[in-house]
Amino acid sequence: MIPGELIALIGKEKTFFIATHINPDGDALGSSLALSLALESLGKETALYGRDHIPELYHFLPGHERFSNVLPPGRSPLIILDCNEPERAGLSDGSLPYSVVIDHHETVRDFGDIRWIDPAAPATGMMVYSLIKSLGVRITADMATNLYTAIAVDTGTFRYSNTDSEVLRVSAELVDSGADPGVISVALYESWSDGRFRLLLRVLDTLEVVGDIGISFVTRAMFAETGTTPEDTEHFSNFPRMMKRLTISAFFREVDGGWKVSLRSRGEVDVARIAEMFRGGGHRNAAGYKVAADMKTAKEMLIKAVMSRR
Repeated sequence: MIPGELIALIGKEKTFFIATHINPDGDALGSSLALSLALESLGKETALYGRDHIPELYHFLPGHERFSNVLPPGRSPLIILDCNEPERAGLSDGSLPYSVVIDHHETVRDFGDIRWIDPAAPATGMMVYSLIKSLGVRITADMATNLYTAIAVDTGTFRYSNTDSEVLRVSAELVDSGADPGVISVALYESWSDGRFRLLLRVLDTLEVVGDIGISFVTRAMFAETGTTPEDTEHFSNFPRMMKRLTISAFFREVDGGWKVSLRSRGEVDVARIAEMFRGGGHRNAAGYKVAADMKTAKEMLIKAVMSRR
């Protein structure tokens, strides 16, 4: 349920500072852009902040160029989307004004003056859709495109178990409001560069199966060899999950001091609980963490953690 304090805050304040998490995905970006557009249709002013640049993959989103990696001046209320701690958004807790959290992750942090956290929501985009409707805002084609993308990305374009009848009803309304499923699908899944495709081939060559766990990795050298960047690995963690006998896919990406690990699972396997063991978090079927170790040790640590949860 949408907190009444949030509706009251939006009615009272004139300007808002909207931020989302580092390494933003489609749900983070689409939700933020749609909320910004909705608030501005009510005569509000908004500033969109993202510490990291917007991946080229999402340059089709209407308004993506409005994101800035420079903090806006003033003390406008902060609305942080698709994460529930300031550090995850590249912000310092001590310097923040009055704050609102809108998120659907299962791993919850104790941050926010107003906290609307719904782990049952398939996407933050679904929550923002409900908020926009509650505000009486007419959903424009640009809002619809952003919201449809947010929902599509976090439901695997309606393939994951979090796709329910409400997701499909809302998505149908967004199509009626101007979202084009064909255009969005091509932008998300059929607009790869040659380098990105070669990188995927290299990553799949690293795949190692341990029991029902599929482990793959990418190194900085592989990025250099294919002329790609970390943003080109979006969705790579999902590919091993296509193998029928695997229940967990673990994708390791080399970063300063170790590895960033993206976990994906099927069914009732809760990778959020595994990620929490390494001070990470996420959802039941999609989570992540960072680990400071060499690849061999990091892999062994993961396998041990998975076994301990069974």
